[in-house]
Amino acid sequence: MTIRRRGRARELRRAAPFVLPFLVLFVVVYLIPAGYSIAQSFFAVKRSGLGLGGAETVFAGLDNYARVFGDGEFLGSLGRVAFIGVIQVPVMLGIALFLALLIDSSVATGRKFFRVAYFLPYGLPGVIAALVWSFLYAPTLSPVTRLFASMGIDVSFVTDGALPFSIANILTWAWTGYNTILIFSALQAIPEETMEAAALDGCSGWKAALLIKVPLIRPALLLTLVFSIIGTAQLYNEPVTMKAVAPNLPSTYTPIMAALRSLSANDFNYAAAQSVVLGAVICVLSVLVFRASARSVDS
Repeated sequence: MTIRRRGRARELRRAAPFVLPFLVLFVVVYLIPAGYSIAQSFFAVKRSGLGLGGAETVFAGLDNYARVFGDGEFLGSLGRVAFIGVIQVPVMLGIALFLALLIDSSVATGRKFFRVAYFLPYGLPGVIAALVWSFLYAPTLSPVTRLFASMGIDVSFVTDGALPFSIANILTWAWTGYNTILIFSALQAIPEETMEAAALDGCSGWKAALLIKVPLIRPALLLTLVFSIIGTAQLYNEPVTMKAVAPNLPSTYTPIMAALRSLSANDFNYAAAQSVVLGAVICVLSVLVFRASARSVDS
């Protein structure tokens, strides 16, 4: 036992120079701000004299959280983001899986070109991509709407009903390439012996892809799913950029936009509570996805 402990201590000392920088950044960038936000969410600023007097920070308990769950605009923003995620995430991951399987197929040519081509949209800053799509969505500028108008069809991508689908489209084409590369990397890790054995048993082509490759890359698919859920819950750049062509888009369209509006109104403690609730929702969704995946594997 003593020898094992010494060996583990030696391994920890060797790993420390590589692990400590990450741990320091994680604590400074994530844990400390998160802890500060949680602490601030239990306080409120009270002003006397009809708001003209001095401000005093007092302990508010769960009052800010009660406001959050009674705030129709914030709850509506959660619902909109959930609706966009339900539409966009499965479509995006389905396209990414299909493209990754195509690149990984034995008859594929030009793999390097297609890997770069698929990844390029992700390389563009999100705001730039949203600006390009906003031009295509703008009712008075879009060549797409002009094309439909020339055929006598009135199409608008910025109505209240169309906005979730327009935003989902931007997210899909911005992140499909990124997820394609992740899935393709997992496919490359499948041993050649496994695929050769499947071919000897008469399992090849798309049958081998669906029955052999996809189950083997399940951890990578789960990773992309969790990343996509987290990214969708943090939706901000696309709807903010689209406000220029969609004035009907409210300033509380997403939870982060709602929290920033509270910040701009100097309601810092309430904004902290909104942020904590959003973080908790993301954590719960991620845990549920992991558990559901583990349960399906066990069965």
